[in-house]
Amino acid sequence: MTPRRLCVFAVGLVAACSGSGDPAAAAEGGAYRLPWPERPLPTVLDPADNPRSEAKRLLGRTLFYDPLLSADRATACVTCHSEIWGLGDQLPRSVGIEGRGVVGPGRSGAHRSRRNSPALWNLGLREALFWDGRVATLEEQVFFPLRDPDELARDPDALLEDLRASDAYGALFREAFPGAEPAVSHTTFAQALATFVRAYVTDRAPYDQFLDGDALALDDQDRRGIALFAQLACDGCHVPPRFDSDRYADRAVPNPEHLDDAGRFEVTGLAGDRGSFRVPTLRNARDSGPYFHNGSVPDYASAVAHEVDQQVALGLREPLSDGELDDLTHFLRRALTDTSREQHPVQRVPSGLRVPLDDERLLRGQP
Repeated sequence: MTPRRLCVFAVGLVAACSGSGDPAAAAEGGAYRLPWPERPLPTVLDPADNPRSEAKRLLGRTLFYDPLLSADRATACVTCHSEIWGLGDQLPRSVGIEGRGVVGPGRSGAHRSRRNSPALWNLGLREALFWDGRVATLEEQVFFPLRDPDELARDPDALLEDLRASDAYGALFREAFPGAEPAVSHTTFAQALATFVRAYVTDRAPYDQFLDGDALALDDQDRRGIALFAQLACDGCHVPPRFDSDRYADRAVPNPEHLDDAGRFEVTGLAGDRGSFRVPTLRNARDSGPYFHNGSVPDYASAVAHEVDQQVALGLREPLSDGELDDLTHFLRRALTDTSREQHPVQRVPSGLRVPLDDERLLRGQP
């Protein structure tokens, strides 16, 4: 059996490649200690050719919400990555252009993505993006959903013509990229969106507060869950403090009969990568269901239970009791959740097109 098959990771998720060893949190002088190195979340670093600025972030946010980026002039990046739905859309597989209904789990349509929409948290820390790791930077990533016929289905050259024809966008691009010629280009478009996405950082969860010196940030159930997380060697692939890694694993989650998806194999061509998908982050995973690459597991507790069951089936440990499973899920749901850096939706965009609605804005009666 390969090491890949021995990985156990909770929520689309837990992997046991090489754990921290001691399942119990060490205590020195009565002080609670984590069972792995106590390191804070790294700082997101900008590419040398795309240093951040507030003007870039705001331009990227505007583009993110503007349906001008889609062929049907009704779909936007936010359609599949809404803050209301955990920076996903709560669908097993996303509905792109020509969809029916508001953003979120009630949306339907013929144009569906092959895979579950991944949340955007901490993507600036990743070395590879998408479930199969096909690109290395957010700047590269931008053009894949733009061109995909089941997502935005937009020709980049035609989009740039529309952006250049807009006086409002011209001013925003010139402010964000002073001295760039032309101001509106494939490069500046990608850099603005990438800057916006890099700002989605989760580093104020109870877990982070504990690292910052708040001894009470983790409750007793969190601590029992942490001990189990280490005992199960989940931290071998969901490596703290990111609680993810740039590894790929086959989690024995079958694809629907009509869907052919070989995962990482489609990028590398290596037989051992067939059916393997990247290890997602557990940070804010509470809000980003349904789970796994095809969204086939509907809720968080079921996803955690699936991973534990996988380890039991492989003979790696005895089943968890209901109380232990509850402790593990409590830690993952509570201690790793922080949405304080959500970036606030825009209500109007320079194109004049209607910003895609989600359930919450509908309830508030916003335009």
